[in-house]
Amino acid sequence: MGFYDTYLLPKVVHFACGQKPAMKQREKVIPLAQGLVLEIGIGSGLNIPYYDADKVDHLWGIDPSREMWAIARKNARKHHLDAEFIESGAESIPLDDNAADTVVMTYTLCTIPNAGGALEEIRRVLKPNGKLVFCEHGQAPDENVRRWQERINPLWKVLGGGCNLNRPVSQLLEEAGFISGDMQTMYIPGWKPACFNYWGTARPA
Repeated sequence: MGFYDTYLLPKVVHFACGQKPAMKQREKVIPLAQGLVLEIGIGSGLNIPYYDADKVDHLWGIDPSREMWAIARKNARKHHLDAEFIESGAESIPLDDNAADTVVMTYTLCTIPNAGGALEEIRRVLKPNGKLVFCEHGQAPDENVRRWQERINPLWKVLGGGCNLNRPVSQLLEEAGFISGDMQTMYIPGWKPACFNYWGTARPA
């Protein structure tokens, strides 16, 4: 990786994903995690303060970027979480079948090169009664905003470390065999093309 990807991008991502509206979204969903928890794209550990340490027996955090882990490790110790960090992409998760009670995915699906393959892997590692806890930004419902997403996405993807503005989150979950009975959507405060959010829980069909 180049200088930007190695040294600057992790700081940019940590700053952008740590803005107050996104943190309020994390606060809504992360306490739902329990048992053996796998977090996809744990990055700098922005979700860690919102886990309930009394409900989480173990946390696996996977991320392809080791540069992001220093802050995450410190946060895990501070919040008394039994955490293990694994260098891996989400398309090939190094865990056994039916390993996790909960999989957590926040503002991550946008950057995964093969989103469908990652969701299939998440289904594989989830226990039959397990759940996916998610909060993602993606394709907006308004045509004018979608047009801007389409126009800007090629450049945005380059500058944002592979982030896509326009992924159809609900469609991707459905195509991967997940059912959500509580999905909510809205624009959170900020620049509209990047701020249409989907969040809730989903279970394997």
